Amino acid sequence: MKNQRVFDTKVQYLKYKVLREVARQAWYDTLLENVLDIPKIIVPGKVPTMRCCVYKERAILAERVKLAMGGSKDNPNVIEVIDIACDECPAAGYEVTDSCRGCLAHRCEEACPKEAISFDHNHVARIDKSKCIECGRCSKVCPYSAIANRKRPCQNACKINAITINEDQAAAIDNEKCISCGACVYQCPFGAIMDKSFILDVIDLIKKSRQGKDYRLYAVVAPSISSQFSYAKLGQVISGLKLLGFHTVVEAALGADMVAYEESKELAEKGFLTSSCCPAFVSYVKSAFPELSEHISHNLSPMATIAKYIKDTDDNAKIIFIGPCTAKKAEVQLESVSPYVDAALTFEELQALFDSRDIDITTLEEDVLDNASYYGRIFARSGGLSDAVAEGIKERKLEFEVKACACDGIEQCKAALMKKKHNALSENFIEGMACVGGCIGGAGCLTHGEKNKAQVDIYGRQAMEKTITDAVSLLRL
Repeated sequence: MKNQRVFDTKVQYLKYKVLREVARQAWYDTLLENVLDIPKIIVPGKVPTMRCCVYKERAILAERVKLAMGGSKDNPNVIEVIDIACDECPAAGYEVTDSCRGCLAHRCEEACPKEAISFDHNHVARIDKSKCIECGRCSKVCPYSAIANRKRPCQNACKINAITINEDQAAAIDNEKCISCGACVYQCPFGAIMDKSFILDVIDLIKKSRQGKDYRLYAVVAPSISSQFSYAKLGQVISGLKLLGFHTVVEAALGADMVAYEESKELAEKGFLTSSCCPAFVSYVKSAFPELSEHISHNLSPMATIAKYIKDTDDNAKIIFIGPCTAKKAEVQLESVSPYVDAALTFEELQALFDSRDIDITTLEEDVLDNASYYGRIFARSGGLSDAVAEGIKERKLEFEVKACACDGIEQCKAALMKKKHNALSENFIEGMACVGGCIGGAGCLTHGEKNKAQVDIYGRQAMEKTITDAVSLLRL
């Protein structure tokens, strides 16, 4: 795959090239001896393509290589800032623009609680950054809208205020607040924030399985895969996974069916519930609304649920999750999940794996991926979980009316949780999806967009099992 148009942005393409080269060296056990040459492989010439000079480009690429190899062991977060790359954004904060007319009212001055605003000889406002607390009151009262908030793209992307700017003017992530959703990773125009990769762990498992180690390697793929790899057919992607070395490919959507079936019963019993499927949402509830943690469904996520089932039925299973989500990389490190899932990859990383082995999936025969219901598959988009839980109530013949609040993105999640905290929420089920659009908007997707939702719905309608009960009953055979 040499066409960067598979990806939304050139930043994603650069990230992919680093992952591909790290993986390629790892397959042949030459990574340690050639690791310093990878930046030169990616930027072979003397002419810089994105930075002031080729040497800085390579220095930044060297840091990206480290993250592709697992990143800092001292930082538990799966999202890290590449400080050397975070130097092109202007200073953040409120600034007075040329629209200031030097008016007589001086409402901005009156509104400022810290006396941070003064005026020059032309009566134009000036903000003293050493005093400004970024409250925004001056901006709100300016009749000319002349005071703008110059937030950096990463700060705009992070809706939970986990990113600040340090004394070196680089982005800094508050690990206590960060939910590993990866929004900042996708939105940073310079690729200065990146998720750690565990692609080397996956390659190691594949190589050992080929050498006759006593385990079978399972790939559990998220249902949002139906909207990815648009240049090939889904069946060819499945064939590609098996060609890489996976013994079996299983739909995480089957785990979604299992979760919906149990979660519907739990909701009817408790009367109110928040979902447990999105690890970023669950992390957000626990960190920002700890008093509501008791309402989180006791069910594991679909990924962990199907992985647990596989390992309970196959003692020799090793399981790799493949999906759109950077937060899954954090989830697999949890004590409640790590026994079941051995590593998590994004779709970006899967593309790098294919190309590191020169596998052109468009040339492969189609294999089959069909063991979940329509309702399990539509978990991939916002509102799908709510529909599935309502269907679960119906199929179980429970006397309970689901009033779902489907939250499309973390801002809507915050609003719903705030209402619940103050007893102002009329709904009895909160479907929390941290990414806009749901899983199809995850940071690890190859492509993002509204078209992905339509693809997921089409994929759902292609399911052989039309009810949750039918899908779950297959597990009991």
